Amino acid sequence: MVLVCEVIICVRMASQSSAGDTEMNSNNTVFGPTLAQRHSKVIIVQVLVVIFLCINLLLIVTFFKNQSFYTTARYILFAVTLLSDSFLFLVSDLLFIFAVFQVTMWVSLCSVICIIMGLYLIVTPVTLTAMTLERYVAICMPLRHTELCSTRNTLHVILVIHGLSSVPYAVVLFTFFASASLDFYYQYRICSVEILIVYKWQDHVRSAVFQFYFLIMCLIIMLCYVKVMQVARTASDDDKISSKGLKTVTLHAFQLLLCLIQFWYPLIMSSLIHIDFTDLQHVRFFSYIMFNLAPRCLSPLIYGLRDEMFFTAMKKCLSCGLCDRQ
Repeated sequence: MVLVCEVIICVRMASQSSAGDTEMNSNNTVFGPTLAQRHSKVIIVQVLVVIFLCINLLLIVTFFKNQSFYTTARYILFAVTLLSDSFLFLVSDLLFIFAVFQVTMWVSLCSVICIIMGLYLIVTPVTLTAMTLERYVAICMPLRHTELCSTRNTLHVILVIHGLSSVPYAVVLFTFFASASLDFYYQYRICSVEILIVYKWQDHVRSAVFQFYFLIMCLIIMLCYVKVMQVARTASDDDKISSKGLKTVTLHAFQLLLCLIQFWYPLIMSSLIHIDFTDLQHVRFFSYIMFNLAPRCLSPLIYGLRDEMFFTAMKKCLSCGLCDRQ
């Protein structure tokens, strides 16, 4: 979504630079590298998206091929993160291509797409927080873990996760409805989330809601870590369950950090807004790769490799796939 905004700015600046007839040669010189850079960025993004989707697809197939994962809360929640991230990869990449080729759509349709994307942008960090709470229950409340983390309750938790994840962009949507005129919905624009931000105060409201979510999720992770660490210290030396649970909570904290790092993007951009335009575009592109694409691929991959049961199932899935091809 960030890169979509970047492409829109590049398209506008390129059209403005080629407007004058008296400086046609110099404008073509400027426009040529910009066009080449845009094409190279498109290729880079498509390659990364394909790689990330293949990794997520492997993890998703591993989950659905093992029925034992269907009754375990943490694996069900892990599958939710995989599906939401894969959906986000596809839709954001489609909007990126639309922006590059200047494909416009109704603002009303774009707003619906952006709200759905915003929902699944928040689903993954909220789900990781729920996975941390599941580990807290397993370590600190082992007698109630089976009852609290049953399959039925996990499905209810997924509904709660989607409800909580819809709040930030519901606030954005309500402020958009209150600010935009009726004619604006029927205009054709290049789709980006910035369409929903009519006034600057709306951006402040959105940032405040995101930072509030960031704070709450960080507090939950820290509290769970402290509680699990206390249990691990009081456990016997040969009790590996608490130690393993502590490592898992630490892993979830790292995953959550990777996902929540995308919330830092507006602060970084606001501090760099005064730099040269060309440099700003490179920063935007680098930030999109580092803060949006990479964390959402590394986070599930790290968990899949770290979890012994899931890693064993993944190796079995890969070996079966290679045997079928041979």
